[in-house]
Amino acid sequence: MSKKKSSLSRRAFFKRTAALAAAPYIVPASVFGRNGAVPPSERIIVGAIGIRGRGMGDLNWMLPEPDIQFVAICDAQKRHAERVKDRVDQHYGNTDCATYLEINEFLAKRTDIDAVLITTGDRWHALASILAMRAGKDVYSEKPSAMTFAEGRAVVETAHRYRRIYQTGTQRLSEGNFTFANELLRLGYLGDVHTVRAHIAPWDAAEMSHEWRDAEPLPPKEEVDWDAWLGPCPWRPYNSAYTRGGWRNFYDFHTSCIGEWGAHTFAQCQVAMGAGETSAIEYGYVNNDSGDGMVTKFANGIKMVLERDMDRKIWRGSCGVRYEGTKGWVATADGYAEPDVSNPAWMQDFKKIVANYMARTQRPMSHMRNWLDCVKSRRQPVADPVMMHRTMSTVHAANICMWLKRDLRFDPSKEEFVNDAEANRFGTRAMREPWIY
Repeated sequence: MSKKKSSLSRRAFFKRTAALAAAPYIVPASVFGRNGAVPPSERIIVGAIGIRGRGMGDLNWMLPEPDIQFVAICDAQKRHAERVKDRVDQHYGNTDCATYLEINEFLAKRTDIDAVLITTGDRWHALASILAMRAGKDVYSEKPSAMTFAEGRAVVETAHRYRRIYQTGTQRLSEGNFTFANELLRLGYLGDVHTVRAHIAPWDAAEMSHEWRDAEPLPPKEEVDWDAWLGPCPWRPYNSAYTRGGWRNFYDFHTSCIGEWGAHTFAQCQVAMGAGETSAIEYGYVNNDSGDGMVTKFANGIKMVLERDMDRKIWRGSCGVRYEGTKGWVATADGYAEPDVSNPAWMQDFKKIVANYMARTQRPMSHMRNWLDCVKSRRQPVADPVMMHRTMSTVHAANICMWLKRDLRFDPSKEEFVNDAEANRFGTRAMREPWIY
């Protein structure tokens, strides 16, 4: 190249550079948080593990939040991961959502992710939460969030050790009707409360099957990672019904009809009565297949009765609760416009009571928003790991009472049954390597 040509090229280069410097450089307003947008530096980067069914509801609840960016999905079934990717990409108008089949790869590679949504089946909730928190992620886990006392305790210990924000998906703790009922109890409207009633699922049984489904040909690992799907559970032959949701009512995978709704309603009752950091101490066996009518007792003297309510006499919807005291009662369930109360005059205070609760606790009537706010503030959310563990411990103890077909006494401080070695054997389950915590 000649000196003349090189010199002209340099002059042309500097001329173009000067022109670019003089031109206006346009940056989208969203980068600076203008027009209501949240700047990237303040967004929570979110991924998810195992989204299907209820999980899609959680995803659709999360995506409109302006301060999150959903970037990746991990699922042992490729078709479910792709369905989530399609939904996320449609929301953002791009093709950026990444997919992963295996949880350890997902957590190791995605160091950019701040928080994860976990909506697997029951068997994976605790282990996935523990692995995610160890990897530095905050966690929103669907319920029932633990299969045993030991799993729940491990979630609590991991959240504390790694200083992670954990919320369990008992979303009725962040809904107006249920909050109003809880506050009526707390504020003394009901007088001395002696009985609370908790809805358990009106299908399946407390005694779950220890059998397994017939074997079917195993699909390619890139389509369904069956080993990862099973996770910590005992090895079982592949059957496509499991992967379509047919794992319920099998001991390996489920927490029974008691855990199915009790994970919600026990939490409601225990938080309302100020027992969110303990568990029931007495469990009375009932001679049926579901636990319907079981009376549990707390150290504060309040009885919690498990109710299937097949005739819809106690409440009209799913996941109902009813609190009864010396001055009256309140009952509510899903789908209520407002709670049922013994004294209609109380309803005049509905908006005020819910508003005062929100001001006092700094919690919105949105479970997902409460979690996201706490991810930022590092305050504890309404359904923190201790509340999850203690209320799920009541679920487990009620199940064990039904399995052993006898009354039981439980010591919440020791997290074990009183003088009952056989019952205490159910406090943990063997975990299949490498799916261990």
